[in-house]
Amino acid sequence: VMNNINIRPITDEDNPIIAEIIRTNLKKFNLDIPGTAYFDSDLDCLSKYYSAMPKKRAYFIAEDENKQIIGGVGVAEFENIDCCAEIQKLYLTDAAKGKGLGTMLMQTAEKFAKDKNYKKLYLETHSNLKAAIRLYERLGFKETDRPTFVLHSTMDRFYIKGI
Repeated sequence: VMNNINIRPITDEDNPIIAEIIRTNLKKFNLDIPGTAYFDSDLDCLSKYYSAMPKKRAYFIAEDENKQIIGGVGVAEFENIDCCAEIQKLYLTDAAKGKGLGTMLMQTAEKFAKDKNYKKLYLETHSNLKAAIRLYERLGFKETDRPTFVLHSTMDRFYIKGI
């Protein structure tokens, strides 16, 4: 378990660092392809996207004891399902993996969603991301069929959870 982790809202200064962490992860799992966050136009300015609607969305940054950014997670409104938020862009540096940080970030995102009166959480992932899938299932997410409204996603696993 990691000590002295600080989880805080994203700032403009964090944008290039978290974008790099996300792209590095996607590349490692052969997901640096269209239809993933790798080519998301918001990826280089995540703080702007999440701060545009603070009552509905947030992105949380995790820092280690040296104030180095080691990961992050987003949560935002999900229009396709009533009272539902989507977990977005949960990524960690390789050094931060396997130490409980993903759980901490997911719990932070879930608390934000509850505080904003969301009743469900939705997420999309890819079968290549085995550790992430184990995390989601351990946290009570249930796999669901590919929703009809998912048209262009490269992701192939879909999860939902009541909160």
